[in-house]
Amino acid sequence: MSEYAVVIAGSGPTGMMLAAELALAKIDVAILERRATRDLESARAGGLHCRTIEVFDQRGIADRFLSEGQTAQVMSFASVRLDLSGFPTRHPYGLGLWQNHIERVLADWVDELGVPVHRGCEVTGFAQDDAGVDVELSDGRLVRAEYLVGCDGGRSVVRRAAGIEFAGWDPTTSSLIAEVEMVEEPELGTRQDALGVHGIGRLEYEIVDGKVVFADEGPVRVTVTEAQAGAAGEPTLRDLSEALVTAYGTDFGVHSPKWISRFTDVTRQAESYRERRVLLAGDAAHVHSPVGGQGLNTGVQDAVNLGWKLGQVVQGTSPESLLDSYHAERHPVGARVLQGTMAMVALMPSTARNDALRDTIAEVVALDEPRTQLAGRFSGLDIRYDLGEGHPLLGRRMPDLDVVTVDGAVRVFELLHEARPLLLNVGEPGCLDIAGWGDRVKLIAADFAGAWELPVLGAVTAPAAVLIRPDGHVAWVGDGTDAGLADALTTWFGPPTPGAIRSDVH
Repeated sequence: MSEYAVVIAGSGPTGMMLAAELALAKIDVAILERRATRDLESARAGGLHCRTIEVFDQRGIADRFLSEGQTAQVMSFASVRLDLSGFPTRHPYGLGLWQNHIERVLADWVDELGVPVHRGCEVTGFAQDDAGVDVELSDGRLVRAEYLVGCDGGRSVVRRAAGIEFAGWDPTTSSLIAEVEMVEEPELGTRQDALGVHGIGRLEYEIVDGKVVFADEGPVRVTVTEAQAGAAGEPTLRDLSEALVTAYGTDFGVHSPKWISRFTDVTRQAESYRERRVLLAGDAAHVHSPVGGQGLNTGVQDAVNLGWKLGQVVQGTSPESLLDSYHAERHPVGARVLQGTMAMVALMPSTARNDALRDTIAEVVALDEPRTQLAGRFSGLDIRYDLGEGHPLLGRRMPDLDVVTVDGAVRVFELLHEARPLLLNVGEPGCLDIAGWGDRVKLIAADFAGAWELPVLGAVTAPAAVLIRPDGHVAWVGDGTDAGLADALTTWFGPPTPGAIRSDVH
């Protein structure tokens, strides 16, 4: 029987991001993947939101994605563009990049970190005890792990075997997406009717001044809403042809499909993200319509929230109760994503009543404050974990400031590349002592003279120090004293090493 500290079921973006986080924490982790190869047949998700690009930036890999995709203002609500260009972030844009490319980049990174990926290994169930989990594979083998994380998609075997309720709403609409050839010149771009939104675009394109400019020839990618939701079985070329005729009056001579897939707006969320030694992340924890591109991004951010916590529990530096904060922090985020995607889907069909509603909402969204609020929400830039009352930074992502240390100028995100906790002291040098946590937390003294500004909130009072978790969220804000620091360090990074804390810490 193979044994690992952590086994991850699924090598999608969520599973690979989690594996990388655990590898950075020096945890013995492995991925079990049902697919026999890396290749992803369909394109699936089509891009990254700026908060996810920030997450990749704090690990030093953002440029790998940016070099392959195209940046643009991609978000909208009620037909109003949600422009991020004025937000205080290094990445005030979305990135157009299909999921097959995103997975390839992540897979290369995971390989560099030495994580074994066992392909052609389908997880069929598990049995857990007080010490670990026996993971059952389709070929009869068992893999032993201290923890199992289900990143195995919306039909998650891990979630079902754990008996976790997946409550929500059945689909009201379904769409076909395919990569095909067409005899006739298709109607490129999007159109909206009483069924919903349809779109045809060539695989080769570029974004110029925020607009998509397609190549003159070549294969096309089609997304078309079907007349009825809930069709059973795998979609066929005939299904696609009929849907195109309904939407466009012709199927444009569609032929030679490379792949055809169906997606719906089924909306469900796991009632718990954890069942003892089994956890869920990504689509295994929440599914919804792909409109707005929320799924992949939410899953990657699930992984970054969970990875360092699970690493510390496995290492024994933090109690198992730390894992409860994963559900406490990420479940509300997932619920909010579900709510937002349902609202988007409700506005998609073009009927007289829906058009009136959309136009009314658009008038409100066009105002600066509502537009800013929605842009922060759908980009993930406004996420705040409830860590109690205090400074506006508490529970929010640390901004990527340009600070100056004894070693020279550096960005805060560069200090997070190793996924270690960071205590950044921008106040009086030498006033903070973390001797009891010195083996776990980096203490960096730095100068910063600029304004502190957060997405949506704007300018905030400059702190004297901030304790930053490996996921980039601020766990403590100092006012020139160390009040509350020891408690925050203990809560998030375990108790101090015995005998290491000085009694004269100030």
